[in-house]
Amino acid sequence: MKPALVTGASGFLGWHVAQALLRRGIPVRALVRNPKAVSDLDAELAAGDLRDAESVRRAAEGCGLIFHVAADYRLWVPHPQEMYDSNVGGTRNVLEAARRAGAERVVYTSTVGCIGFVPGGLGDECTPVSFADMTGHYKKSKWLAEQAALEAARAGLPVVIVNPTAPAGAHDVKPTPTGRTILDFLRGRMPAYVDTGLNIVDAADAAEGHWLACEHGRPGERYILGSENLTLKQIFDLLSSLAGRPAPRVRLPWSVAFAAAAVDTLRARITGSPPRAPLDAVRMARKKMWVAHAKAERELGFRPAPAATALRHAVEWFQAHGYC
Repeated sequence: MKPALVTGASGFLGWHVAQALLRRGIPVRALVRNPKAVSDLDAELAAGDLRDAESVRRAAEGCGLIFHVAADYRLWVPHPQEMYDSNVGGTRNVLEAARRAGAERVVYTSTVGCIGFVPGGLGDECTPVSFADMTGHYKKSKWLAEQAALEAARAGLPVVIVNPTAPAGAHDVKPTPTGRTILDFLRGRMPAYVDTGLNIVDAADAAEGHWLACEHGRPGERYILGSENLTLKQIFDLLSSLAGRPAPRVRLPWSVAFAAAAVDTLRARITGSPPRAPLDAVRMARKKMWVAHAKAERELGFRPAPAATALRHAVEWFQAHGYC
C-alpha cells in the first residue's frame, strides 16, 4: 500500500489526521523539519520544509494520498513574510509535488477564516467573501493559499478543500491560539471576555472529516468541518463546569479590548516578545465566526461531537500533561 503524506503531523490537527490514517491501516509519511523532535508518531519521517520545494517533492514521491495540514498559525508575527512563504509558497510547493507524484487525492486544510460570515446568521461555503474581508496576515495568507488550491483543482489536480473551525482537544502541544485561550482560562488569566463567538470542533472529529473528504469529497469543493456555534461567554461557562473554576463575569467593551491590544501589540513590536492579546485577534473578535457544516454532513457523512466534548478533551489533556 502506498503511504499517505501528511504535512504538519508533528502539530495539533496534523497529528490527529495522521492518527486517523494509522487507525485505518494506512502507512503515513510525515514531512517534519526535525525528525529527532518527533517521538510519538508511528510514521515514516521525511525531513524537509514547506519552503524547500525539493524536500517537499522528495517527501511526496510514491505517495498516493496527500494531506496538506501544515500552516504557520499565529495571530502575530514579527516578520509577516515568513508566514506567506510557509502558507502560500509552501502550499504551492505541495500542490506541485502532488502533481509530479501523480497523487490520487489531495486534501488541503484551509480555515474557517476563509468563509464569509453573515451578521446575525450562519455562513457557509457559498457565502460571498473576498480577500478584502480577510483580517490579519494569517487569514490573508490562508486565503491566497486556498486560491492556489482551487486553481490547481481547476487545472485537473484532484484537490478537496476542508475549512476547519476552531479545533480543541487533546495533544495541543504548542498550543494553538484556541488552546491558548483554554489554557489561560485554566490558569486563571481570563478576568473578562468580549462579546464574540466561535464554532468549536474536536480536533479528532476534524481529522475524521479530512478522511471523509478524501473518500467522498468532490475535487474543487470546500467543506466546513465544524460543530457548535457558541459565544465566548458560553465557552467559558462550559470550561467552568468542566474545570471547576469560576467563569469571568465582566464583559469588556470591544473598544477597550482594541485599545489594550493595540498597546500590547506595540510593545511586542518593540521587544519582539509575542503579545498576550494580538491586535488581529481582537479585530477578528468583532464578528461572530458562526458557520453551518451542513454540506459536510450531507456529502461526507460528517458527524462531529458537541463542543463540550472537545473542551473536555482539551481540559483533561492540559491537566494530565502539566500545562496548568
